[in-house]
Amino acid sequence: MEMTYIFLLITLIGAVLHLLLSKSPKTKNRVFEVFSLWFLFIMVGIGSIWAFVGHVFLSNTIAAMIGWPAGNPFQLEVGVANLSYGLLGILCLKFRDNFWLATIIAVSVFYLGAAYIHITDIMQTGNIAPGNAGFALYIDVLIPIILICLFTAYKLTMESEQPKSS
Repeated sequence: MEMTYIFLLITLIGAVLHLLLSKSPKTKNRVFEVFSLWFLFIMVGIGSIWAFVGHVFLSNTIAAMIGWPAGNPFQLEVGVANLSYGLLGILCLKFRDNFWLATIIAVSVFYLGAAYIHITDIMQTGNIAPGNAGFALYIDVLIPIILICLFTAYKLTMESEQPKSS
């Protein structure tokens, strides 16, 4: 869970430095593009690869952190799902537009679905383990909201900042 804080910090610092060091004009569209890119690459790409490693290679530790039983095959399934989102996030460096949109939809469905499962677990069992409640739960909700807002702003400002043809 501490790594999520680090990934978030890297994302924000990386995006700001990217903008400061870039020679491209710092339009609203460019700001939304750069922040979208960094959130997709670090929070989704690197973060999901990190989650893959945890769920697959440290499955008993992660299960205990979530408050779920160890040795359940769900860990491998969740790990492989995280690997797929991680690869999508990394590929966002190369591919844009509709690829970004597809990546955001996929990871948002997964994160919001996970949030629903965690909330249900909290309500039904009172499981408030650190990996089931608190920051982990907030991230499952906030990352999709941030990604959707950034991408929407990126697309809207792209249209509004394009020169009007006469």
